[in-house]
Amino acid sequence: MKIGFVSLGCPKNQLDTEVMLHEVLQAEYEITPEETEADIVIINTCAFIESAKQEAIDNILDIAWLKKHNNLQAIVVTGCLAERYREEIFKELPEVDALLGVGSIHNIVEAIKAVETKAGRKKKYASFEDKEQVRLGGDRVLTTPEYTAYLKIAEGCDNRCAYCAIPAIRGRFRSRPMEDLVAEAKQLEELGVRELNIVAQDITRYGQDIYGEYRLAQLLRRITEATSIPWIRLLYCYPDKITDELIAEMRDNPRIVKYIDMPMQHISDRMLTAMNRHGDSALIRGVVAKLRREIPEIVIRTTFITGFPGESEEDFEELCTFVREMEFDHVGVFPYSREEDTPAYDFPDQIDTQTAQDRADMIMADQMEINARKNEAKVGKVLKVLCEDYDPVSEIHFGRSEADAPEIDGKVYFRAPGRIAPGSFMYVKIREVSEYDLIGRAVEAKTAKENQ
Repeated sequence: MKIGFVSLGCPKNQLDTEVMLHEVLQAEYEITPEETEADIVIINTCAFIESAKQEAIDNILDIAWLKKHNNLQAIVVTGCLAERYREEIFKELPEVDALLGVGSIHNIVEAIKAVETKAGRKKKYASFEDKEQVRLGGDRVLTTPEYTAYLKIAEGCDNRCAYCAIPAIRGRFRSRPMEDLVAEAKQLEELGVRELNIVAQDITRYGQDIYGEYRLAQLLRRITEATSIPWIRLLYCYPDKITDELIAEMRDNPRIVKYIDMPMQHISDRMLTAMNRHGDSALIRGVVAKLRREIPEIVIRTTFITGFPGESEEDFEELCTFVREMEFDHVGVFPYSREEDTPAYDFPDQIDTQTAQDRADMIMADQMEINARKNEAKVGKVLKVLCEDYDPVSEIHFGRSEADAPEIDGKVYFRAPGRIAPGSFMYVKIREVSEYDLIGRAVEAKTAKENQ
């Protein structure tokens, strides 16, 4: 039996795929990267917003084509779509042979065995164990390049934002024990990881449920003491939980990159209240000011939602003004997605999708100008870059600086006198800008110090 995997959605979902990959390999099945060669395909889905649901359904239908026109025998659907629409999937998508909820990923081998035979496929297989009791973590097979990896420090969410289905899909917030995380970080280092990206729905809440207090700063200290991983990056921090201790750790720990992903979603107090966000505009502005004061080189990525029910022209203009004033390094803007089983689904004054999209486009147009100015200011400077690969067509290397998270931010393209191994750190002098990306040439460490 050859097993294929399709992993959709966020890095947190990707880690679940990596755990399932390990369990399938341990059961001595063969993994194939080619879906056309697979006997069974496992699709780990996202269902956070409408576009993610549609992407998951499109992938299922694409794979289902192989059942009619190729040798594919079965489709197993796991993850958020399976969890959220467990009653509907078998009815609406009869091509699916098995469903696993988010609490049942460790049953992946059982699901494969159940659908290996024609008789098993006729019965259909489903497993939806208690998602809040599932064992967190576990051995995994990295699907990221060997030099970078994600470390999921918690599961679920307790923030209960009015627009968000994650608490219903993933359950309450549960931290992983610190000892397990430190041990996993050490294992990742042994595999060659040089950039560790800390993720969860809300990493700043880490520890509150099992230790009675926020312990992200302590976790970061433990990881840096136990490993020598050069870059540790923080993704998905909430403004109301960014403590002075965490800021000090980011400032004083040289191995924590001076980068923070901090979703804000809006700045209008009226909208923040309607969204059930924790903290008002004054708190958000205060946190940004404190981060920039304590860590002058800090890179801030954030996200906003436009077209939330009741968003007035005044609310939107306040958000536009805020984005222009703050000049964040990276911004993502998403038009509101009306999701079943969320409080906002039934809110009055729903805004049409075109207006929400137009507003998102307007903010992103402003942000493009901000990004252009910030990138132009880097011309002539020397940046430390993690080399990711080499493009033989254009004969140029590419990688990322501390200011760029994997998969979501820009690249640094650079020429070097010889081939550079992926995962190597280089110093690159920036010579020009191409939209969100930078272009330069590798320089020696001595030259880099002279330019700093």
